[in-house]
Amino acid sequence: MVVLWALPLALAAGLAAACPPNIVLVFADDLGYGDLGSYGHPSSATPNLDQLAAAGLRFTDFYVPVSLCTPSRAALLTGRLPVRSGLYPGVLEPGSQGGLPLEEVTLAEVLAARGYLTGMAGKWHLGVGPEGAFLPTHQGFHRFLGIPYSHDQGPCQNLTCFPPATPCDGICDQGLVPVPLLANLSVEVQPPWLPGLEARYVAFARDLMTDAQRQGRPFFLYYASHHTHYPQFSGQSSAGRSGRGPFGDSLMELDAAVGALMAALQDLGLLRQTLVIFTADNGPETMRMSHGGSSGLLRCGKGTTFEGGVREPALAFWPGHISPGVTHELASSLDLLPTLAALAGAPLPNVTLDGVDLSSLLLGIGKSPRQTMVFYSAYPDEIRGVFAVRKGKYKAHFFTQGSAHSDTTADPACHASSLLTAHEPPLLFDLSEDPGENYDLLRSGAEVSPEALEALKHLQLLKAQFDAGVNFGPSQVALGEDPALQMCCKPGCSPWPACCHCPETPP
Repeated sequence: MVVLWALPLALAAGLAAACPPNIVLVFADDLGYGDLGSYGHPSSATPNLDQLAAAGLRFTDFYVPVSLCTPSRAALLTGRLPVRSGLYPGVLEPGSQGGLPLEEVTLAEVLAARGYLTGMAGKWHLGVGPEGAFLPTHQGFHRFLGIPYSHDQGPCQNLTCFPPATPCDGICDQGLVPVPLLANLSVEVQPPWLPGLEARYVAFARDLMTDAQRQGRPFFLYYASHHTHYPQFSGQSSAGRSGRGPFGDSLMELDAAVGALMAALQDLGLLRQTLVIFTADNGPETMRMSHGGSSGLLRCGKGTTFEGGVREPALAFWPGHISPGVTHELASSLDLLPTLAALAGAPLPNVTLDGVDLSSLLLGIGKSPRQTMVFYSAYPDEIRGVFAVRKGKYKAHFFTQGSAHSDTTADPACHASSLLTAHEPPLLFDLSEDPGENYDLLRSGAEVSPEALEALKHLQLLKAQFDAGVNFGPSQVALGEDPALQMCCKPGCSPWPACCHCPETPP
């Protein structure tokens, strides 16, 4: 059932509210460009997100710089290319010694300094560290309820989906502690009952909104759902009901959570004072086939620099300020920190930012200042640097590499068996005519237009400039792992790690 939370659009003022807006940032996990009804999927049950798209601004060309969980989340929260922060190669593990460096300034820190009450619910995946040194409450969030990494990074065979007698669909990592649910820095339950997580997170979000209203201050909610990451799970209201299998059920539950958040805003009378943004960390994990999501018409998925890995659905809603519509302007998750700082009236951190301020685009008084987008491999290095560059409608791939995350598709270029390949000249695509990157302009046999050749020169120059100007921070992933850093509800217990088990009774 759709929550009727949309309001008539007031006369466009063209300016942000005199008071800083509340901000709700919903970040989905492994969600493909083609997974939502508003982006063309014929059978997805996403009525609340589709309503958000209809009543707000829907982006067609919104990107993440890396198609993997940890680096993408770092980019979102810092407005910086994740190689600058050392969030490479790959992702952080439960026992990783590194994490998002504390000297990095997060969006939460920027808004907290402006007086916001900040809270995060869901998946962190930016490190735990000694005594939880890298967790959200040390990175600008006043409150945190969630899992510090992906919910498959621990044994999940003892978890149950709904009904409780039905085993969860999926296989998780072995030899690690059970996945913990944290409340700030403390383990609340280990492992949590996955089908009950979304209800916990929505209650947390409502409490944050209520407390901020009571205190007379704006709030920032970062709602980083575990959906639709494998293995799939969902609660009673969604399990078996989507018509699209376990993936569709989990997507349906994510959509219902968005509806619940919007209903909470409406109940509190905060809808007009709140900017809601929805997007995702990277493309679908097609190796899971129908349980992994859909890139739609785009090529490949998670782990690659093809469009299916890095182009994401994105929606922005703010009644009276953002007019309903569709934008084809170039935008990125990197842009959220400078954009939200501008709308909140908060100063930017004194660091090199790779994001730009999109507030004029959101408010309908200008275009996106972003003209260029660069994409790094999930396993980057300074020698090869940027793998692909887009400017305007043209995109060049200087290197390509498949990924196990994008196995099983019909295109072998997506698969792990497609090894790292340098392209000279680069692969060149006109994304306005060929968003699926099917027809390399330089190798199609057709005459290449002077415009395309000029664009290629510019893209080659841009790559050289980026490679010369971006300094890689020391790799946090390369610091290695220490099993003792895995969070346990019974520190020092035995036998390790199975003894880290503090269950709850499923509702």
